[in-house]
Amino acid sequence: MGKDLHLARIRLICLFITALCKAKSVNFVKVSAAFDTPSLASSCMRRIQRFMAEVELPMKLVSSFIFKSLPIKGKLILVMDRTNWKFGGSNINILMLGVAYRNVAIPLLFKMLDKRGNSSTEERIDLMQDFMDWFGTERIDCLLADREFVGDKWLKFLNRNQIRYHIRIRNNFKVFLPRKQQYIKVSHLFNAVKVNQCQHYRHIVSLGEELCYLSATKSVVQGKVELLVLVSFNKPDEALSYYRERWQIETLFRGMKSSGFNIEDTHLTALDRLEKLMMLTMMAFIWCYLIGDYIDTQIKPIKIKKHGRRAKSCFKYGLDYLSEVLLSGFNKLNFCVVQVLSCT
Repeated sequence: MGKDLHLARIRLICLFITALCKAKSVNFVKVSAAFDTPSLASSCMRRIQRFMAEVELPMKLVSSFIFKSLPIKGKLILVMDRTNWKFGGSNINILMLGVAYRNVAIPLLFKMLDKRGNSSTEERIDLMQDFMDWFGTERIDCLLADREFVGDKWLKFLNRNQIRYHIRIRNNFKVFLPRKQQYIKVSHLFNAVKVNQCQHYRHIVSLGEELCYLSATKSVVQGKVELLVLVSFNKPDEALSYYRERWQIETLFRGMKSSGFNIEDTHLTALDRLEKLMMLTMMAFIWCYLIGDYIDTQIKPIKIKKHGRRAKSCFKYGLDYLSEVLLSGFNKLNFCVVQVLSCT
């Protein structure tokens, strides 16, 4: 427990999270007006501002709470990605590590980047090292990531720690073929691949100084044929089926932004305060997700539309129901919305 988190501040965290689920916005004016307390909204606003300015909220504490709440008890598919937006002249840039599960990535830990643009190898390694130190490398099934997350030192870190990965690389990357003792663009290895066909290069290759495997497929995106090439630690035959799970982190970012908590509504720019706001939002996210998952599997399944996709994510399903319960006071499905947060 963080040294600053005495009972009054824990109660404030609870009030903030429930108000956030009612307001569906991180804007402090809206959140303070939704506090379940007889105090004036202006007083609640001051309490929030003091908390953000003064209280230490350890990332390990919040990540451990979410980790223990995960509905998955076996190996985890991790997804790494970055989200950013601009507020005034400030660039908000967040490197996120989440757990892919049932059409959404559950946020687990993150790093605020004090710059615009791509993350560095050191920042990615720091994030993965935190996961390994706190939860154990043995809990990792594999790591999924897009084209930003490549590089010799990064792959070396993953290889040395025997962390399986399936990461997209740019088509103009050159690899070394040990059998033929030559360099070749990865796109040339998969010239013969047809649309919707999957192909795995049968031999090990060298990307920089690291040995790895390659897989590829072609698809039509906005009328143009696009080649997708993946680099893997092992089992390239599984790469493409795993990589299809990567998009779930986009559902997470939508939940944090436009379809959920509207994180971009914040006027905060100080990284330490933004970090605390993100952690509070992550706790609200897992609560809503668990409620949606419970309703979907135990009470009323999410509707499937004609195109075969679900009408909404488990997170959105849970947020909409929880917001209705908190605002109306009526729990129409008659189950304890707090019980899902039990870690036992």
